[in-house]
Amino acid sequence: MTVATARDQPPSDELDEITLRRAQRGDEAACRALVERYQGPVFALISRMLGGPRGHRVEDVAQETFLHVFRNLGGFAPLGPARLSTWVLTIATRRAIDELRRPHLVAPPLLDEVVADRAPSAAERATVGQAVAQAVAALSPDHRAAFLLREVHGLEYAEIARALAVDVGTVKSRLARARTALRAALSEVHDG
Repeated sequence: MTVATARDQPPSDELDEITLRRAQRGDEAACRALVERYQGPVFALISRMLGGPRGHRVEDVAQETFLHVFRNLGGFAPLGPARLSTWVLTIATRRAIDELRRPHLVAPPLLDEVVADRAPSAAERATVGQAVAQAVAALSPDHRAAFLLREVHGLEYAEIARALAVDVGTVKSRLARARTALRAALSEVHDG
């Protein structure tokens, strides 16, 4: 009898290894399971990155993400440095950043989900949410991606660094700048 180690068991939010291997071989049911498992986080990330006037592009960018995933799934190493979810979100982030860098696009508002529920009233929460959304939308695509991957999707600094192809120090710097902008925006709302 062998005892499974924690490394042998995928986290409960990850696709199991058997399904992943089947998807890597092109099994239709396994590919569908992969999409069903990761479409929620992918759509959430992309809609937060693009939102507002570019909302119509969210579905297209998500589809581009999954096309890229399936084209490159054979090269994904389950025992490598990244979890499958991190790898998929990395692809989604890069697709969203590419979309944001197109010159005809303007910065999107962020959904109110970033705002804590501690605000005393719904009207104040809406005001704070709008201020946070505007502050996040004003960030560069790179800073916005780092912020969303950390604060909304809960990735660790090293995972974000791999996702954005930068070092951990750059991730920390981008997050510090994003948080400074948010503090300034919230200060204006509180003082105003």
